[in-house]
Amino acid sequence: MSIHRHLYSSLLRVGLPLAFGRLLWRSRLQPAYRQRWVERLGFGQCHHQGAVWLHAVSVGEVNAALPLIAALQEAHPALPVLVTTTTPTGSEQLTSRLGGRVAHCYLPYDLPGAVRRFVRVWRPCLGVILETELWPNLYAAARAHGIQLILANARLSPGSARAYARWPQLTRETLTRLSAVAAQTAADGERLVELGLPRERLTVTGNLKFDAAPADPAPGLSLRARLGGARPVWLAASTHAGEEAAALQAHRALRKAHPDAVLILAPRHPQRFAEVAALCRADGWAVAERSADDGRPCAVYLADTLGELPSLMAAADVVFVGGSLGTSAGAFGGHNLIEPAACGKPSLFGPHLRNFVELRDQVLAAGAGLEVRDAADLAARLAEVLADGERRDALGRAGLALVDQHRGATGRTLALIERYLDSDQGEAAGAVATGAAAGDPSQPLTRVRSS
Repeated sequence: MSIHRHLYSSLLRVGLPLAFGRLLWRSRLQPAYRQRWVERLGFGQCHHQGAVWLHAVSVGEVNAALPLIAALQEAHPALPVLVTTTTPTGSEQLTSRLGGRVAHCYLPYDLPGAVRRFVRVWRPCLGVILETELWPNLYAAARAHGIQLILANARLSPGSARAYARWPQLTRETLTRLSAVAAQTAADGERLVELGLPRERLTVTGNLKFDAAPADPAPGLSLRARLGGARPVWLAASTHAGEEAAALQAHRALRKAHPDAVLILAPRHPQRFAEVAALCRADGWAVAERSADDGRPCAVYLADTLGELPSLMAAADVVFVGGSLGTSAGAFGGHNLIEPAACGKPSLFGPHLRNFVELRDQVLAAGAGLEVRDAADLAARLAEVLADGERRDALGRAGLALVDQHRGATGRTLALIERYLDSDQGEAAGAVATGAAAGDPSQPLTRVRSS
């Protein structure tokens, strides 16, 4: 183990009690955080050795992985698939969408012993890590057991690149253990190369989220009918602390021009649902909660359920994408702008989208959305778009065209993955890798059946 990874591992060990303390704290509002702790340390029951392993941190990454999982299972129906997540909400989303069609466990903390146990128990034939998950000990354990790794749908914001650059030797060591990287954009790929990824292992495949299947609009259309089909409706999606107050401020200003307007408010984190409901009522709003909707008239509708956000976009005329407005939200860096575009809805977003700079630029260049500065600007842009049906429709059509233009990442990523799968891999569910980590990680390994 290098001195840099040894220091990193020592810091993780010191912080382990804090990590479990954080799980316990979050379990006050989400009991699932109190469950399956043994998996966080690499213990657990194996369902299928030799599976293709995909890691998707939470709900957004799970949703991005769904088209790729479907394509992989269609091409290799006998090949088992293991999906790891980090959050219970990611686990719940995976279970609700795929049920028993894939195996699931939590990815262990990046402690040397924990990741070695995980790799030894599951012995995946290939690892596919989604987006920006660079775990030095996990990558080292995989390579030590001859398991090749692909970083898929990879994105790396300038801010994240600067953070990784503070540990240059450890970051370079970690990146060189990747067999291949499928980057969302050329800019993402260049930032990874600057940090130490060998350029010959880089492929730009596009963003898997453009290939997501359209959400079922029925729940949204039903909600729109319940709220009143003729009323202007806007959705504040994936909001963070501070943004709900800004959305309510904008809604109050909006109702001066559109007195019957309705706000659908969808906080990002379920542990904040009760807090946001209390905030709305303290501000004097007539609130209905989706989890306990009694059909009474409301000015604010709280979407306090999980996994329904894309479907509920069908109820809205305009979508504001949270994680992008104000000081605390700006620290987060924004959320996915593809979902409203795929629904044909105009999107509004704040100036703090540092995690989605290229996507923001694409949306603005396509004329599919508008950037707002603050709550007052949000109210003004909402009033304009809601008053102008032709402009609203044009923004929505531009979003649909943008999504159509960028489809195809799933097929390109699957083609890359298949370079590292044997033709008979679907039958060799118990296969183990040979050829060790000393070989070129960019070359597919030869695999033999385990005895």
